[in-house]
Amino acid sequence: MAARIGSYHISGIDDSRDLGSLITENGFLPAEQPLKRLPDTYYEPWECLLDELPKLLREKTIRDVVSGLNTLTTTRLNAQNEWQRAYVILCYLAHGHIWGGNTPSEVLPPAITVPLLQVSDHLGLPPVATFAANNLWNFRSTSNDFADLDSLKALHTFSGTDDESWFYVISVAVEAVGGRLVPDMLQAIDSIKHNDHETITLAFTKLTVCFQQLTGLIDRMSEKCDPMVFYHKLRPFLAGSKNMAAAGLPNGVFYDEGDGKGQWRELRGGSNAQSSLIQFFDLVLGINHTAPQHKGKAAPAKVSAGDLNFFDEMRMYMPGPHREFLESVARMDKIKDYVNSAPASPGCQQLQQSYQDATKACGDFRQAHINMVTRYIIIPSKKPNPFSTSAINLATASLDSNKTTQKELTGTGGTNLIPFLRSARDDTYGAGLTVAPLDTSIAKAGTARKVLAI
Repeated sequence: MAARIGSYHISGIDDSRDLGSLITENGFLPAEQPLKRLPDTYYEPWECLLDELPKLLREKTIRDVVSGLNTLTTTRLNAQNEWQRAYVILCYLAHGHIWGGNTPSEVLPPAITVPLLQVSDHLGLPPVATFAANNLWNFRSTSNDFADLDSLKALHTFSGTDDESWFYVISVAVEAVGGRLVPDMLQAIDSIKHNDHETITLAFTKLTVCFQQLTGLIDRMSEKCDPMVFYHKLRPFLAGSKNMAAAGLPNGVFYDEGDGKGQWRELRGGSNAQSSLIQFFDLVLGINHTAPQHKGKAAPAKVSAGDLNFFDEMRMYMPGPHREFLESVARMDKIKDYVNSAPASPGCQQLQQSYQDATKACGDFRQAHINMVTRYIIIPSKKPNPFSTSAINLATASLDSNKTTQKELTGTGGTNLIPFLRSARDDTYGAGLTVAPLDTSIAKAGTARKVLAI
C-alpha cells in the first residue's frame, strides 16, 4: 500500500519540512468537505447574499444589493476552512458584481474589496475567483470518497443550474482520483537515490492508469452540462480582468478600499491551469512547456509579465501551501534525467517504456481537454445565443470586436485558447519522444506482471 500523504516525508531536499503538511490525504483537496456556511452569524449578510446570487444575477440587481452591504471585518474568522469559505463567498460576490450587469463594472466596492484582500492575503491567493474558489473549496459530497463523481455537487454557482455544478465537480473528482497517486510519485522520486528502477516503473504504470481514469472523467462532461448553457450562462462569470479590454475592462478592475485608497488590478480568471495536481504531474514527468511561438526554439514561454512563463504565473493563483509544495518538488531529483541515463537492460527498458506510456497518457488527457474545449467553446461561439440578452458576454465580445478566428479565442485565464492548449499537449507528447526507441515487447511483458490497482 502506498504511504499516506499526511505521514510521508521525502529526504534529500533543501527544505526538510514534511511535504504532507502542505497538502492532505486527498491531495490538493481539503481533508474534509468544505464548510457549507460560516459558523459565526456575524457573516450572515455575506451568506444570505450568496444564497440569492443566481436570482440577483438573473434580475441584474446584484450591484444594488452590494451597494447596501456593510464592510465586515475578517478578525472573527478562525479555522483555515473558515478562511477558505470566506474566500469562496467573496470571490463569487466579486465576480457577480463585476459581470452581473449589461456591461462589466470596473470598480469593486469596499464592502467586497477590503475583506477579499485580507482573506486572499491570508491564503496566499490573488483576490479573484481561482480554481480553488470554484472547485477545491466549493463542493459537497454524499460520501467520503471525493472521487465518486455522482456523489458530488457544487455548493454554489452563478447560474443556479445543474450544468454549472457538474462542470465544477468534474474537476473535483479529477483532483481526488489524481491525488491518490501523489505519495507513489513522491516515493518514485525518492527511489532515484537508491537506483530502484522497479519502484519508479511501477509508479509510472499506475500513473498511466490514473491518466486514463482522468480522461474518462472529463469525457463525462456531456452527461449533465449543456455546451450552450456553459458558454452563455457560466463562462462569462469565470472571467478575470486581464486581457479583457474587448469585454469592457481596458484597465482591469479598480479594487476600491475606501477613503480614497485602492488599486487597479489585472488578474486572470479561473482556469484548470491553476490545478496544482496537473503541475505536479508535469514536474514528475519533467514536462517543460514552451509558448506556441517558440516551438522548435530554446526560448521560454514568455506569455506573462516579468520573468514568469504562464505555468509559473499560474502557481501564483494557487493556495500558498500548494505553491510551496510544488516549489519543493521542483528542487528534487529529476526522474526524466534518470530515465534518459538508464543503461541498456531489460529492467531499464521497462522503466523507459513506462515513462513513455505515462507521458502519452498525459498527452491523451490533454487532447481530451482540447476536444471538450472544442465542444463547449469553439462550436458554441459560432452559434446564436439561445438565451438572448443585452448583457456583454465575455466570449462573444472578443469575437465581435476583433473578428477573431477560432485560434484566437481567449480563455478565462486570458490566454489564446487553442494554441495554448495544443502547445501544452505537444510538449507532453514530446517529453516521451526524448527516450530512445525501445523493444516494447520486453518492457511491457515485465511491467504487466507488476501492475497494482490504484
